[in-house]
Amino acid sequence: MNCTSCTAKSCRQSISCGAERFGKETLQNTYQEAPNQAIVQAAADLVDNGKAGTLSRLQELVQFCKSMNYQKVGLAYCYGMEKDAIAIRNFFKSNNISITAISCTVGGVNQNEINSQSCTEKVSCNPIGQAEQLNAENADFVMIMGICLGHDILLQKNLKCDFSTILVKDRVYPNKLSVN
Repeated sequence: MNCTSCTAKSCRQSISCGAERFGKETLQNTYQEAPNQAIVQAAADLVDNGKAGTLSRLQELVQFCKSMNYQKVGLAYCYGMEKDAIAIRNFFKSNNISITAISCTVGGVNQNEINSQSCTEKVSCNPIGQAEQLNAENADFVMIMGICLGHDILLQKNLKCDFSTILVKDRVYPNKLSVN
């Protein structure tokens, strides 16, 4: 299946193209499970009823956290974006949500301790340590900001909660964060 090559786009009229490899009934049952239904409804609240395009990503995240009743929100961030992490923490605090912010350098682990092919004794990013710390803090939702490619995969594989990316790291086309 390659949806980008399809010209019919029948799925956009609620008609199957027949190329799917999943059962519609099983899929519908999975969506009806309580944890999934809570996320579906919280997400729908952000896009339905004319709200789509009226909130920034951070405003959406605040509303989503409130809708989901997340009590312990985490922020996994790149140390190079610490000023932005502080701005996000303050933005969420102004919306009555406290944040546990964990830097990628948590634990002060050297590169040669993580990468078996490295002999560099400088501090390394520690995405598994970030995940473990957020898990230990009992985070029920984590926002991910500026984590390097590959490190983000390790972080996500090791988180034991829901998560979403706020900002990806792109060293060629820098993204701008707006907390307004």
